[in-house]
Amino acid sequence: MTKKKTLVLAGATGLVGGEVLRLALADPAFSRVTALVRRPLGGDAARHPKLVERLVDFDRLERHHAALGADAVISALGTTIRAAGSQAAFRRADYEYPLALARLALAEGARHFLLVSALGAAARSPFFYNRVKGELEDAVLALGYPAVTIVRPSLLLGERREFRLGEEIAKRFGFLAPGKYKPVAAHDVAAALVAAAREGAAGVRIVESDAIGRSARRRLR
Repeated sequence: MTKKKTLVLAGATGLVGGEVLRLALADPAFSRVTALVRRPLGGDAARHPKLVERLVDFDRLERHHAALGADAVISALGTTIRAAGSQAAFRRADYEYPLALARLALAEGARHFLLVSALGAAARSPFFYNRVKGELEDAVLALGYPAVTIVRPSLLLGERREFRLGEEIAKRFGFLAPGKYKPVAAHDVAAALVAAAREGAAGVRIVESDAIGRSARRRLR
């Protein structure tokens, strides 16, 4: 009998994180899903018997270290510079918080860290957004996790609470974009993450945007 796994999820109220939560709770491979959230989830998910909901302050995540022990940890944390209000605030949300989560979870025994990054992430990128994403990838890889999965989606498609003009345009004309630049559904990103967490393969795995759909389809087999 295969041992069921435990999962910690940060970013469960976001576009990708919400899909991860729904899929992981429905997946019999996971016995417990701990969602780290700033505000209560509400809805049907909050009443799921496998869910452990933890209200946390990501600026003081060390206070919640005991809740971070799990087989796998998924970080779907992320914002935009516009929403954050400044480059410093963006870096705090997209670099400092996920890295603190990775460090603390590793100390609590986590074996697999899964990260939602971005297409074009590179520490030497001339673009601030991509540079921060790349620096985070490098910092996570340097921690020494037995398994790391990084997904690099292009523009995400899904039902957001707020209107984003770029996504509305992508819905209509995204099919014209070449290869890995095509928009990708948040559901497919989440499915790829859940599949990778369930499999738990050792080593480093980077899933580029044009491969996310294939990774997502594997979980349906």
